[in-house]
Amino acid sequence: MSKSNVDLARHGYEAAARGDLDAIAGLLDPDVKWHAGDPNAEYACRNREEALRFMHRAERRGPGELLDVIDAGEKVVVIMRRPDEADRSSTVANVATFRNGKVIEMVHYPDPGDALRAAGVED
Repeated sequence: MSKSNVDLARHGYEAAARGDLDAIAGLLDPDVKWHAGDPNAEYACRNREEALRFMHRAERRGPGELLDVIDAGEKVVVIMRRPDEADRSSTVANVATFRNGKVIEMVHYPDPGDALRAAGVED
């Protein structure tokens, strides 16, 4: 199952690069949470509709450059370079948690090392 989670994460990233929000919607659980550590923060997404609205607003910047997708069992660490970063060494990461082939939570980390540790993967 974890290998398929990596494939699903790559598929989602490719869909984001194409601006295909319908494909992304199919990967997200209706109650998906997306946040930067605090699921109750004002800016956090608490369901699929909020996550898709956020992605739609960010769509004009593009998803950035995908650098790696790392298997961590039910979690997948997606490491990327932001599209608006002039510093080519600047990377960020999301940890996506899957259940039954759907993303139930995404947590953003400004430091990929923190994301790897949170997912239980050594960096």
